[in-house]
Amino acid sequence: MNALFALLCLAYFCHGALSCPALCKCYTRRAEVVCNEVPLTEFPSEGLLRNTTMLTIQLTNITSISERHLDVTPLLQELHMFSNHLQHLPPNLLRGVPHLHTLDLTGNKLAELPANVFSHAPLRSLVLKDNLIEKVDAEWLPDNSTLTWLDLSGNLIRKVPSVLLQKLPQLESLDLSNNRLEMISANSLDKLTKLERLNLQDNKLETLDASVLESSRNLTYLFLSRNKLNKIPPKLFQELTELRVLSLDDNQLSHIPPGSLDQLSSLDEDGLDLTSNPWQCDGKVEYLWRWLQKNKKKLFLPQTIICASPPSLLGRLVMSLTASELNLQS
Repeated sequence: MNALFALLCLAYFCHGALSCPALCKCYTRRAEVVCNEVPLTEFPSEGLLRNTTMLTIQLTNITSISERHLDVTPLLQELHMFSNHLQHLPPNLLRGVPHLHTLDLTGNKLAELPANVFSHAPLRSLVLKDNLIEKVDAEWLPDNSTLTWLDLSGNLIRKVPSVLLQKLPQLESLDLSNNRLEMISANSLDKLTKLERLNLQDNKLETLDASVLESSRNLTYLFLSRNKLNKIPPKLFQELTELRVLSLDDNQLSHIPPGSLDQLSSLDEDGLDLTSNPWQCDGKVEYLWRWLQKNKKKLFLPQTIICASPPSLLGRLVMSLTASELNLQS
Protein backbone atom coordinates (compact mmCIF):
# COMPACT_ATOMS: atom_id res chain seq x y z
CA MET A 1 0.00 0.00 0.00
CA ASN A 2 2.82 2.40 0.87
CA ALA A 3 4.54 1.64 -2.43
CA LEU A 4 1.31 2.37 -4.33
CA PHE A 5 0.86 5.67 -2.52
CA ALA A 6 4.42 6.66 -3.36
CA LEU A 7 3.82 5.92 -7.04
CA LEU A 8 0.62 7.98 -7.03
CA CYS A 9 2.46 10.83 -5.36
CA LEU A 10 5.20 10.79 -7.95
CA ALA A 11 2.73 10.58 -10.81
CA TYR A 12 0.27 13.20 -9.64
CA PHE A 13 0.56 15.07 -6.36
CA CYS A 14 4.29 15.58 -6.31
CA HIS A 15 4.30 16.62 -9.95
CA GLY A 16 1.77 19.32 -9.14
CA ALA A 17 3.82 20.54 -6.21
CA LEU A 18 7.04 20.59 -8.24
CA SER A 19 5.28 22.52 -11.00
CA CYS A 20 4.07 25.27 -8.71
CA PRO A 21 5.68 28.70 -9.23
CA ALA A 22 7.80 30.14 -6.45
CA LEU A 23 5.86 32.13 -3.81
CA CYS A 24 2.58 30.56 -4.94
CA LYS A 25 0.31 27.79 -3.72
CA CYS A 26 -1.12 25.26 -6.15
CA TYR A 27 -4.24 23.18 -5.73
CA THR A 28 -3.85 20.53 -8.37
CA ARG A 29 -7.17 18.79 -8.04
CA ARG A 30 -9.14 21.96 -8.79
CA ALA A 31 -6.51 23.43 -11.14
CA GLU A 32 -6.14 26.59 -9.04
CA VAL A 33 -3.07 28.71 -8.28
CA VAL A 34 -2.89 31.43 -5.59
CA CYS A 35 0.01 33.89 -5.32
CA ASN A 36 -0.16 36.45 -2.53
CA GLU A 37 3.40 37.11 -1.46
CA VAL A 38 4.62 40.73 -1.41
CA PRO A 39 8.14 39.85 -2.70
CA LEU A 40 6.64 38.59 -5.97
CA THR A 41 7.64 41.17 -8.61
CA GLU A 42 7.06 39.34 -11.90
CA PHE A 43 4.14 37.41 -13.31
CA PRO A 44 4.71 33.75 -12.25
CA SER A 45 4.60 32.15 -15.70
CA GLU A 46 7.36 29.67 -14.97
CA GLY A 47 5.92 26.59 -13.32
CA LEU A 48 2.26 27.24 -14.08
CA LEU A 49 0.49 24.11 -15.27
CA ARG A 50 -1.21 24.42 -18.66
CA ASN A 51 -4.45 23.06 -17.23
CA THR A 52 -4.77 25.90 -14.67
CA THR A 53 -8.32 27.23 -14.75
CA MET A 54 -8.22 29.74 -11.86
CA LEU A 55 -5.33 32.07 -11.05
CA THR A 56 -5.30 34.56 -8.18
CA ILE A 57 -2.46 37.05 -7.78
CA GLN A 58 -3.01 39.54 -4.97
CA LEU A 59 -1.03 41.88 -2.71
CA THR A 60 2.20 41.55 -4.71
CA ASN A 61 4.60 44.01 -6.32
CA ILE A 62 3.86 42.87 -9.88
CA THR A 63 3.73 45.87 -12.21
CA SER A 64 2.99 44.31 -15.59
CA ILE A 65 1.22 41.48 -17.39
CA SER A 66 1.46 40.50 -21.05
CA GLU A 67 -0.25 38.31 -23.61
CA ARG A 68 2.81 36.03 -23.48
CA HIS A 69 2.34 35.53 -19.73
CA LEU A 70 -1.20 34.25 -20.22
CA ASP A 71 -0.30 32.02 -23.15
CA VAL A 72 1.05 29.42 -20.70
CA THR A 73 -2.46 28.83 -19.28
CA PRO A 74 -4.71 28.35 -22.36
CA LEU A 75 -7.51 26.79 -20.27
CA LEU A 76 -7.74 29.71 -17.82
CA GLN A 77 -11.31 30.63 -16.87
CA GLU A 78 -10.81 33.09 -13.99
CA LEU A 79 -8.03 35.60 -13.41
CA HIS A 80 -8.07 37.63 -10.20
CA MET A 81 -5.32 40.25 -9.91
CA PHE A 82 -6.30 42.64 -7.15
CA SER A 83 -4.19 44.98 -5.04
CA ASN A 84 -1.04 44.69 -7.10
CA HIS A 85 0.84 47.50 -8.89
CA LEU A 86 -0.30 47.07 -12.49
CA GLN A 87 0.09 50.32 -14.41
CA HIS A 88 -0.46 49.26 -18.03
CA LEU A 89 -2.20 46.51 -19.99
CA PRO A 90 -1.20 45.54 -23.55
CA PRO A 91 -3.57 45.32 -26.53
CA ASN A 92 -4.98 41.84 -27.21
CA LEU A 93 -4.14 40.81 -23.64
CA LEU A 94 -6.63 37.95 -23.66
CA ARG A 95 -5.88 36.43 -27.06
CA GLY A 96 -4.26 33.33 -25.50
CA VAL A 97 -7.05 32.59 -22.98
CA PRO A 98 -10.16 31.91 -25.10
CA HIS A 99 -12.05 30.38 -22.14
CA LEU A 100 -11.62 33.28 -19.70
CA HIS A 101 -14.97 34.45 -18.32
CA THR A 102 -13.93 36.36 -15.16
CA LEU A 103 -11.30 39.10 -14.91
CA ASP A 104 -10.82 41.09 -11.70
CA LEU A 105 -8.25 43.91 -11.68
CA THR A 106 -9.39 45.69 -8.52
CA GLY A 107 -7.03 48.00 -6.70
CA ASN A 108 -4.22 48.50 -9.18
CA LYS A 109 -2.81 51.67 -10.76
CA LEU A 110 -4.39 51.42 -14.20
CA ALA A 111 -5.09 54.75 -15.90
CA GLU A 112 -5.24 54.41 -19.70
CA LEU A 113 -6.15 51.14 -21.41
CA PRO A 114 -5.58 50.31 -25.10
CA ALA A 115 -8.10 49.24 -27.73
CA ASN A 116 -8.99 45.53 -27.82
CA VAL A 117 -7.55 44.97 -24.36
CA PHE A 118 -10.58 42.89 -23.32
CA SER A 119 -11.39 41.36 -26.69
CA HIS A 120 -10.69 37.73 -27.69
CA ALA A 121 -12.25 36.14 -24.57
CA PRO A 122 -15.92 35.50 -23.70
CA LEU A 123 -15.84 37.65 -20.57
CA ARG A 124 -18.93 37.61 -18.39
CA SER A 125 -17.49 39.52 -15.43
CA LEU A 126 -15.06 42.44 -15.68
CA VAL A 127 -14.00 44.34 -12.54
CA LEU A 128 -11.82 47.46 -12.80
CA LYS A 129 -12.69 48.83 -9.39
CA ASP A 130 -10.40 51.25 -7.50
CA ASN A 131 -7.98 52.19 -10.25
CA LEU A 132 -7.03 55.57 -11.78
CA ILE A 133 -9.12 55.41 -14.95
CA GLU A 134 -10.29 58.80 -16.23
CA LYS A 135 -11.49 57.95 -19.72
CA VAL A 136 -13.59 54.96 -20.79
CA ASP A 137 -13.06 53.77 -24.37
CA ALA A 138 -15.65 51.84 -26.36
CA GLU A 139 -12.83 50.04 -28.19
CA TRP A 140 -11.88 48.11 -25.06
CA LEU A 141 -14.63 45.59 -25.80
CA PRO A 142 -15.91 43.78 -28.91
CA ASP A 143 -19.35 44.36 -30.38
CA ASN A 144 -22.09 42.27 -28.75
CA SER A 145 -19.96 41.62 -25.69
CA THR A 146 -20.97 38.71 -23.45
CA LEU A 147 -20.44 40.74 -20.27
CA THR A 148 -23.14 40.40 -17.63
CA TRP A 149 -21.21 42.20 -14.85
CA LEU A 150 -19.17 45.40 -15.27
CA ASP A 151 -17.66 47.23 -12.29
CA LEU A 152 -15.92 50.56 -12.95
CA SER A 153 -16.41 51.97 -9.46
CA GLY A 154 -13.79 53.92 -7.57
CA ASN A 155 -12.13 55.59 -10.55
CA LEU A 156 -11.95 59.15 -11.94
CA ILE A 157 -14.50 58.77 -14.73
CA ARG A 158 -16.46 61.85 -15.81
CA LYS A 159 -18.39 60.34 -18.71
CA VAL A 160 -19.26 56.89 -20.03
CA PRO A 161 -19.69 56.86 -23.82
CA SER A 162 -23.03 55.54 -25.03
CA VAL A 163 -21.29 53.51 -27.73
CA LEU A 164 -19.57 51.40 -25.06
CA LEU A 165 -22.80 50.59 -23.24
CA GLN A 166 -24.49 49.76 -26.53
CA LYS A 167 -22.03 46.90 -26.90
CA LEU A 168 -23.36 45.25 -23.73
CA PRO A 169 -26.79 43.75 -24.52
CA GLN A 170 -26.32 40.97 -21.93
CA LEU A 171 -25.34 43.25 -19.04
CA GLU A 172 -27.17 42.61 -15.76
CA SER A 173 -25.09 44.68 -13.32
CA LEU A 174 -23.38 48.04 -13.94
CA ASP A 175 -21.43 49.75 -11.14
CA LEU A 176 -20.24 53.30 -11.83
CA SER A 177 -20.24 54.45 -8.21
CA ASN A 178 -17.59 56.64 -6.62
CA ASN A 179 -16.53 58.40 -9.81
CA ARG A 180 -16.93 61.96 -11.09
CA LEU A 181 -19.93 61.51 -13.38
CA GLU A 182 -21.82 64.74 -14.05
CA MET A 183 -24.36 63.31 -16.49
CA ILE A 184 -25.73 60.14 -18.04
CA SER A 185 -26.66 60.54 -21.71
CA ALA A 186 -30.36 60.13 -22.44
CA ASN A 187 -29.99 57.10 -24.72
CA SER A 188 -26.94 55.49 -23.16
CA LEU A 189 -28.84 52.69 -21.38
CA ASP A 190 -31.25 51.85 -24.20
CA LYS A 191 -29.54 48.57 -25.12
CA LEU A 192 -29.30 47.36 -21.52
CA THR A 193 -32.71 45.71 -21.47
CA LYS A 194 -31.45 42.95 -19.12
CA LEU A 195 -30.00 45.35 -16.57
CA GLU A 196 -31.05 44.45 -13.02
CA ARG A 197 -28.62 46.46 -10.90
CA LEU A 198 -27.41 50.03 -11.54
CA ASN A 199 -25.15 51.79 -9.06
CA LEU A 200 -24.53 55.52 -9.66
CA GLN A 201 -23.98 56.62 -6.07
CA ASP A 202 -21.13 58.90 -4.99
CA ASN A 203 -20.95 60.93 -8.19
CA LYS A 204 -21.80 64.51 -9.17
CA LEU A 205 -25.11 64.04 -10.94
CA GLU A 206 -27.43 67.05 -10.67
CA THR A 207 -30.30 65.58 -12.66
CA LEU A 208 -31.18 62.65 -14.92
CA ASP A 209 -32.89 62.77 -18.28
CA ALA A 210 -36.54 61.74 -18.03
CA SER A 211 -36.08 58.95 -20.59
CA VAL A 212 -32.77 57.51 -19.40
CA LEU A 213 -34.41 54.51 -17.64
CA GLU A 214 -37.15 53.84 -20.20
CA SER A 215 -35.59 50.57 -21.40
CA SER A 216 -34.54 49.38 -17.93
CA ARG A 217 -37.76 47.53 -17.17
CA ASN A 218 -35.94 44.68 -15.40
CA LEU A 219 -34.14 46.98 -12.98
CA THR A 220 -34.47 45.78 -9.39
CA TYR A 221 -31.76 47.82 -7.62
CA LEU A 222 -31.06 51.50 -8.33
CA PHE A 223 -28.55 53.41 -6.21
CA LEU A 224 -28.40 57.21 -6.58
CA SER A 225 -27.14 58.14 -3.11
CA ARG A 226 -24.68 60.96 -2.45
CA ASN A 227 -25.02 62.87 -5.70
CA LYS A 228 -26.19 66.45 -6.25
CA LEU A 229 -29.66 65.64 -7.55
CA ASN A 230 -31.88 68.67 -7.05
CA LYS A 231 -34.87 67.43 -9.02
CA ILE A 232 -36.45 64.22 -10.28
CA PRO A 233 -38.21 64.17 -13.67
CA PRO A 234 -41.86 63.14 -13.11
CA LYS A 235 -41.64 60.05 -15.35
CA LEU A 236 -38.12 58.94 -14.45
CA PHE A 237 -39.26 55.77 -12.62
CA GLN A 238 -42.38 55.12 -14.71
CA GLU A 239 -41.14 51.84 -16.26
CA LEU A 240 -39.46 50.44 -13.13
CA THR A 241 -42.28 48.17 -12.02
CA GLU A 242 -39.81 45.50 -10.80
CA LEU A 243 -37.75 47.87 -8.64
CA ARG A 244 -37.09 46.57 -5.12
CA VAL A 245 -34.53 49.05 -3.80
CA LEU A 246 -34.14 52.76 -4.60
CA SER A 247 -31.67 54.98 -2.76
CA LEU A 248 -31.98 58.75 -3.13
CA ASP A 249 -30.39 59.73 0.17
CA ASP A 250 -27.83 62.51 0.57
CA ASN A 251 -28.92 64.58 -2.42
CA GLN A 252 -30.39 68.07 -2.80
CA LEU A 253 -34.03 67.12 -3.30
CA SER A 254 -36.63 69.53 -1.97
CA HIS A 255 -39.70 67.97 -3.64
CA ILE A 256 -40.85 64.77 -5.34
CA PRO A 257 -43.00 65.42 -8.46
CA PRO A 258 -46.60 64.19 -8.24
CA GLY A 259 -47.02 60.64 -9.54
CA SER A 260 -43.28 59.88 -9.75
CA LEU A 261 -43.39 57.05 -7.17
CA ASP A 262 -46.73 55.54 -8.17
CA GLN A 263 -45.29 52.69 -10.27
CA LEU A 264 -42.93 51.48 -7.54
CA SER A 265 -45.30 48.92 -6.06
CA SER A 266 -42.56 46.26 -5.91
CA LEU A 267 -40.34 48.12 -3.43
CA ASP A 268 -39.07 46.00 -0.55
CA GLU A 269 -39.78 46.84 3.04
CA ASP A 270 -37.26 49.61 3.87
CA GLY A 271 -36.52 49.66 0.13
CA LEU A 272 -36.75 53.44 -0.42
CA ASP A 273 -34.15 55.72 1.16
CA LEU A 274 -34.96 59.44 1.10
CA THR A 275 -32.88 60.51 4.11
CA SER A 276 -30.61 63.56 4.24
CA ASN A 277 -32.39 65.70 1.67
CA PRO A 278 -33.45 69.35 2.26
CA TRP A 279 -37.22 68.80 2.03
CA GLN A 280 -39.19 72.00 1.56
CA CYS A 281 -42.42 71.56 3.45
CA ASP A 282 -44.80 73.78 1.50
CA GLY A 283 -47.70 73.00 -0.80
CA LYS A 284 -45.45 71.18 -3.25
CA VAL A 285 -44.61 68.50 -0.67
CA GLU A 286 -48.22 67.30 -0.67
CA TYR A 287 -47.58 64.36 -3.01
CA LEU A 288 -44.65 63.07 -0.96
CA TRP A 289 -46.56 63.63 2.28
CA ARG A 290 -49.54 61.58 1.09
CA TRP A 291 -47.33 58.86 -0.40
CA LEU A 292 -45.43 58.52 2.88
CA GLN A 293 -48.67 58.03 4.81
CA LYS A 294 -49.64 55.10 2.59
CA ASN A 295 -46.22 53.48 2.19
CA LYS A 296 -44.52 53.86 5.56
CA LYS A 297 -43.22 50.27 5.58
CA LYS A 298 -41.36 50.81 2.30
CA LEU A 299 -39.28 53.62 3.79
CA PHE A 300 -35.84 53.30 5.27
CA LEU A 301 -35.66 55.33 8.50
CA PRO A 302 -38.82 57.40 7.92
CA GLN A 303 -38.06 59.31 11.12
CA THR A 304 -35.12 60.98 9.34
CA ILE A 305 -37.20 62.48 6.52
CA ILE A 306 -37.48 65.97 7.98
CA CYS A 307 -38.29 69.49 6.84
CA ALA A 308 -35.44 71.86 6.05
CA SER A 309 -37.79 74.79 5.40
CA PRO A 310 -39.78 76.91 6.06
CA PRO A 311 -38.29 78.02 9.38
CA SER A 312 -41.58 77.39 11.19
CA LEU A 313 -41.40 73.67 10.29
CA LEU A 314 -37.63 73.19 10.47
CA GLY A 315 -36.79 69.75 11.88
CA ARG A 316 -40.34 68.41 11.72
CA LEU A 317 -40.96 64.93 10.38
CA VAL A 318 -42.62 65.20 6.98
CA MET A 319 -44.97 62.36 7.93
CA SER A 320 -46.08 64.17 11.07
CA LEU A 321 -47.30 67.31 9.29
CA THR A 322 -50.97 68.13 9.17
CA ALA A 323 -52.99 69.32 6.20
CA SER A 324 -53.49 72.67 7.86
CA GLU A 325 -49.75 73.14 8.38
CA LEU A 326 -49.28 72.59 4.65
CA ASN A 327 -52.20 74.89 3.86
CA LEU A 328 -53.99 72.04 2.09
CA GLN A 329 -57.71 71.81 1.60
CA SER A 330 -59.17 68.77 3.35
